[in-house]
Amino acid sequence: MAKLRLEGKVAIVTGAGSIASGIGNGRATAILFAREGAKVLLVDINPAAAEETLATIKQEGGEAEVFAADVSQVNDCRSMVEHVMKRWGKLDILDNNVGISGPGNVVDVDENTWDRVMMVNVKSMFLTGKFAIPAMAAKGGGSIINISSMSALRPRGLTPYSASKGAVIALTQAMAVDHAREGIRVNCVVPGPVYTPMVYHRRGTSEELREKRRLSSLLGTEGTGWDIAYAVLFLASDEARWITGVVLPVDGGVQLTSASR
Repeated sequence: MAKLRLEGKVAIVTGAGSIASGIGNGRATAILFAREGAKVLLVDINPAAAEETLATIKQEGGEAEVFAADVSQVNDCRSMVEHVMKRWGKLDILDNNVGISGPGNVVDVDENTWDRVMMVNVKSMFLTGKFAIPAMAAKGGGSIINISSMSALRPRGLTPYSASKGAVIALTQAMAVDHAREGIRVNCVVPGPVYTPMVYHRRGTSEELREKRRLSSLLGTEGTGWDIAYAVLFLASDEARWITGVVLPVDGGVQLTSASR
């Protein structure tokens, strides 16, 4: 029997729940990590949402726990890592999946909205890394995957969001340089217009717009949370042992087209 890709590893997935029923990026990633043998800490500000992810993992025979945390707060991030170290004794993988949207431009967005988007989308990754990296380094290294967005590369009227996700890319590359000698790889996945509960629950996206987003792909197919999760799984695994600092679009070719999302 082939060895599972994450056998013996311990992972944290932030944003491991979902705002509504269905499969978002975080939930799909947590499930795949568990399927491939990792023990997974399911971190979410809404523990009930993470419990749904946990139920799926348990049904499949995987091992995971829910941990309620607001990853934009330093004490929650410290406690998150302390918990995983106490529970499983090490940390190998961190998937930074938490993010919120932010519409508008620099003229019409209010300062509180701007600060909130930056705090949740960028500061959270700084804080999780602050505590995860020493824990990983103490055990010989690890893999961090930060989730950005195609909006960072092709802005479309979501300026606070685009700016924050651009910062995620820069942060990823800086972290990769800073911590390579500690055996820590840091990479970034850039999702295109995938179909997730967050997009369609919060935006109330119509079927017409959903179809338009599908057609914006060169492949003419609709991406899902699973597509993002499989890319994250690869970067988390030892198969990617010589990959760090990369920015990986998972978008069906959207970045190569001029069609709007």
